[in-house]
Amino acid sequence: MDDLLYEVDGGVAHVTLNRPEKKNALSREIFDGLPDLAGRIAADRTIRAVILTGAGGDFSAGIDLGLLQSFLPKMDETRAEMRAAKDGPNWFQRPVTCWSGLSVPVIAVIDGVCLGGGMQLALGADFRIASPAARFSIMEAKWGLIPDMGITQSLPKLMRADQAKRLMMTADVFHADQAQAWGLITQLSDDPMAAALELARSLESRSPDAVAAAKALVDQCWSMPPGEGLVLEGALQAGLIGTPNQMEAVMAGMAKRPANFK
Repeated sequence: MDDLLYEVDGGVAHVTLNRPEKKNALSREIFDGLPDLAGRIAADRTIRAVILTGAGGDFSAGIDLGLLQSFLPKMDETRAEMRAAKDGPNWFQRPVTCWSGLSVPVIAVIDGVCLGGGMQLALGADFRIASPAARFSIMEAKWGLIPDMGITQSLPKLMRADQAKRLMMTADVFHADQAQAWGLITQLSDDPMAAALELARSLESRSPDAVAAAKALVDQCWSMPPGEGLVLEGALQAGLIGTPNQMEAVMAGMAKRPANFK
């Protein structure tokens, strides 16, 4: 069985963690495969949105303990790989940070457990749609560790520092309603996949250039000084205005017809 499944339906790419017997715990194949799939998606101009989910009723229980144990005999090598982040995301971070590097929006569909590395993977998406029954935890403290899969790039945009410290230090498990109250969940739905597909189709109906620029605007400006944010707004808008897809959005809107973007 492949640990990852990939299919494209229209303009929507579906990436599925496929280890249901292990609650989709993150294996070496998943760590290697997710950045590869992100690269494949980036090269395909027909893809307008990505849905990231887990098979069998769970999103992910986090890093597979067998994989974690495999690092023990080679601690010096493992530490060196972790420190390699100064040159860009390291091997542990790439499965999460690769999604923010895409120009298309990524929607995480969450049911069951979303723990540890699985939680960080979900935070790497642009949107998180969860079942009310989903359970969450930033669980690394349980193993005497800190979350180190790109959480510094995602969590500060969503959550207060004191709340983040509490979750990281305690490894508490919390439910979807609390996750939404803390700003970690975009939407709760009894059918999160249906809600994600509805969102994906809505995004697909907009100019891909404008969607990509909006993603860049938020991702880059939320942590920028105000003046730099204004510069980026102007630069991104200048790159959109008057382009074929922007004009098609105007013409389609005026004609009250579906747009035909390139």
